[in-house]
Amino acid sequence: MEGRIALVTGAAGGIGGAVVRALAEDGMAVAAVDRDAEGLFTTVRKLTADGLVVEAFPADITDRAEVDRVVGEVEERLGPLDHLVNTAGVLRLGEARRLSADDWDTTFAVNATGVFAMSQAVVNRMVPRRRGTVVTVASNAAGTARRHMAAYAASKAAATMFTKCLGLEVAEYGIRCNLVAPGSTDTPMLTSMWHDESGPRGTLDGKPEEYRVGIPLRKLARPDDIADAVVFLLSDRAAHITLHSLTVDGGATLGV
Repeated sequence: MEGRIALVTGAAGGIGGAVVRALAEDGMAVAAVDRDAEGLFTTVRKLTADGLVVEAFPADITDRAEVDRVVGEVEERLGPLDHLVNTAGVLRLGEARRLSADDWDTTFAVNATGVFAMSQAVVNRMVPRRRGTVVTVASNAAGTARRHMAAYAASKAAATMFTKCLGLEVAEYGIRCNLVAPGSTDTPMLTSMWHDESGPRGTLDGKPEEYRVGIPLRKLARPDDIADAVVFLLSDRAAHITLHSLTVDGGATLGV
């Protein structure tokens, strides 16, 4: 994928950072987008020190005007976008009947509306060029009910179906839209759910009292595992794949 240009949201996060590195190592110029400016510039400095072509574009993807601005800036500085990867995400835990309005609104603003705004802004530029690919990093929770994760699961389900519907509508322009659905991945988002030393074991073994099975492969995913799936779906090796969700969870949802 030498010479192509990609935009990655959530680039300061564990999965987002891994995706940025993987794409840059594949020869792409990468626009790294995140609202955490400090974390973003730290990530980009490390990558550019390794000789990779990555530029930082701080932006809040929940702000539509900000999204339009940053997409225009990316294309002005780097050139026409070939790829978009939506990895930005937040997690607010709590019982469905006790979630605050802020928990719900913030989760959807980033995980669903952010995907909508960024995808629309980028794809509308891809359509006249009749080429491009989009990958949204969703979650295996989008199709499997989880206790205390109603807002997160619902927002990821919304992002999943939006991405598939978008892909159906723009297929005639040669644009492919797919998803990667990670399970438990070794990132700060996952470890924030662990409250004591039993956390990692519970993730691997499962928790019957939570109606949750463990991970058949007996290991957590690494951010690089998710990045590898993203790279594949963006690549020409996936040229006839669209509207697809690739689950990367070590078997945690039992293939459903």
